[in-house]
Amino acid sequence: MTPQVAENGAFPVAVRSAGWCLPERSVPVSELPELASLGESERRTCLALGVESVRADEGMSSADLGERAAREALDRAGASARDLGALIVVESRAPETLLSSEATRLQHLLGADRAVTFSVGGLGCVSITPALLAARGLMCADRDLGDVLVVHGSKPAAAGRYRHPVTVNGDGGQALLLSRRGPVRLLDIVQETNGAHWDLFHVKYRDRPADQWREECKDPSTYAFSLAMESRGRLSALLSGLMERNGIEQADIRGHLSQNLSMAGFTFTEESLGIEIMPVCRENLQQYGHLGPNDVFHNLYTAIERKELQEGDRAVLINVSPVAAWSVLLVEIGPQEPTT
Repeated sequence: MTPQVAENGAFPVAVRSAGWCLPERSVPVSELPELASLGESERRTCLALGVESVRADEGMSSADLGERAAREALDRAGASARDLGALIVVESRAPETLLSSEATRLQHLLGADRAVTFSVGGLGCVSITPALLAARGLMCADRDLGDVLVVHGSKPAAAGRYRHPVTVNGDGGQALLLSRRGPVRLLDIVQETNGAHWDLFHVKYRDRPADQWREECKDPSTYAFSLAMESRGRLSALLSGLMERNGIEQADIRGHLSQNLSMAGFTFTEESLGIEIMPVCRENLQQYGHLGPNDVFHNLYTAIERKELQEGDRAVLINVSPVAAWSVLLVEIGPQEPTT
């Protein structure tokens, strides 16, 4: 039977199960080694972000984090990697080796031999969105395709964890097992990009050893002012369009969740869009810092586990990246199966 298309024209996709790998070691931001090399202004900015600690395990690679999260997601669903229709890996910001394939490495580790396998990325924290769009496209094109596993292991690209003046990066793996039915329905996905900011943040690496890699912002004023104002307009238009084409209003949304960059970033988003970000976002920012493309779904599932979002509730997931990219996702919570 061919799955029905929603009224907005979108093909139905749901998250059947989700898994995470968050290292046990928690490092207070005040004890990060790079603080000693920062100027006074940069140090104050770092400590004012609202990140109190991050999870860190220098012995785990992004692939290790992704593999553990993937196994947890499969175990929770009682699913086998052998039955996956596709495996989509959100690429790491700094692969361990050039020319090799992190996506097929994960395929081999999991035993997902029959899965269509590839990676997506290039949009920073927003890279989860093209992964979901690709998964939806595959499932729409082939009604016999099995479930699709979307995986990402988040590690900082540079030697330090502080990204001046944006956030502090933690380590974390995430896996979303996508199916045609599940307890978290992805009702709609919208995304926009602006290539004018493609290298606003960058790490030069070809002529220096890894311990000297530093993430640089080409123009802090562009990030703090020009891009901020553009983000306000872009997000406002994306959110309004999302509501209109799904025939809903703000009153129909139970909660808004965002990626975790800083406390000031949450306030800016709230004031720009006239919304309230769910408290779980601020709490996860304090405990874990920024987990790249994993933030929004980690926040969503934390809210579900705490029963701040329940069956029938709709939520909006907001993502912004300084490359620059913007995305807004509309989700609906269905019946939640007990988890262990």
